[in-house]
Amino acid sequence: MKKRVAILLCCAMMAMLLFGCGSNSGGLKGNTFTVGFDAEFPPYGYMDDNGEYVGFDLSLAEEVCKRNGWTLKKQPIDWDAKDMELSSGSIDCIWNGFTINGREDAYTWTVPYVDNSQVFVVAADSGISSQADLAGKIVAVQADSSALAALQEDENKELADSFASMNQFADYNTAFMDLEAGAVDAVAMDIGVANYQMESRDAGKFVILSDYLSSEQYGVGFLLGNEALRDTVQNTLFEMLDDGTFEKIAKDWGQESTICLKH
Repeated sequence: MKKRVAILLCCAMMAMLLFGCGSNSGGLKGNTFTVGFDAEFPPYGYMDDNGEYVGFDLSLAEEVCKRNGWTLKKQPIDWDAKDMELSSGSIDCIWNGFTINGREDAYTWTVPYVDNSQVFVVAADSGISSQADLAGKIVAVQADSSALAALQEDENKELADSFASMNQFADYNTAFMDLEAGAVDAVAMDIGVANYQMESRDAGKFVILSDYLSSEQYGVGFLLGNEALRDTVQNTLFEMLDDGTFEKIAKDWGQESTICLKH
C-alpha cells in the first residue's frame, strides 16, 4: 500500500513538473520567445554585414527576453504571410515597425512605443518638391505595407490615381535600388526606414517631401486574445522605460526622437 502511494505521489510530481515546463506565468509556451520580423526593414530588423539579424526592435526584444529568462528566436517572415505565421503559432508576436493604425481590432497590441510617419522619398535632382509633382510619376511601395494602406484610403485616392503607376516591391532595399537607377520616381515608406536608407547610401542624393502622407504609431502585435503574453512584454518594456534602458537602446539605433512609450 505504501509503495502504491509513493508511486502515485511520484507520478503527481512528474505531472506537475511537465505542466510547469509547458507554460509560464508570462503567457509564453515553453521558454522560447519567437519574434516574427521582416529581415529587410532596417533599422528595425535586418541582416547586417556579419550575417546577423539586428535592429532596434530586435534589441528591445533581446532585453525583454533577458529580463524574463527567455530565449529569443529571431524568425524572419514574408511580410504578406505574417497573419498565417501568427495564427499557426510559428511566431509569438510581430515586432518589426508594425503599425497599429487601421489594425487596432486585428491583434492584441502593446501600447505604442514609436511615433512614425509615411513619407515620399525622391531623388534630390528630380524636380519633385511636393505630392502634386508626383502626378504622372512611378511610385514604389512595399507590398502589404502601411504606406500602401495609406495610399488606398479614400482621402488619398485622388493622389494615388494621379500616379502613372504604383509598383509594389517585396522590400524597400529593392525599391531604393530602383529609385537610384531611375526606374521609379519616388518611394512611399516609413520615415524611420527612409532616414536609414538615405544615410546608408549617399544622403545628398535623396530628399523627403515635406508634405507627409500620413502619421501612425508602432506597437508589438500578438494573436488576438493573447493578453497574458502581451502584458508580460508590455510590463517589461515599462520597466526598461523606468530605468533608462529603453531610451538607451533607442539612442543606439538613432531612434530617440521617435519613441513615445508611456505607462
